[in-house]
Amino acid sequence: MYTHGLNTAMTLYQNGTLSLSQAAAHAGRSPDAFVTALERHGITVRENQFRSGTADGATHAD
Repeated sequence: MYTHGLNTAMTLYQNGTLSLSQAAAHAGRSPDAFVTALERHGITVRENQFRSGTADGATHAD
């Protein structure tokens, strides 16, 4: 069941149905772990959603 949820979440993310944080929650993983899974499966991570340091794209001051 865990793998099925991950596969479903990756498909929904890839198709643009879910955001990164939504798909990670659907898969039962942290956004970081979900990004790792996406990369391992050759799915492109939408840069505007993750690479700024947080899953939702927000930046936070120290």
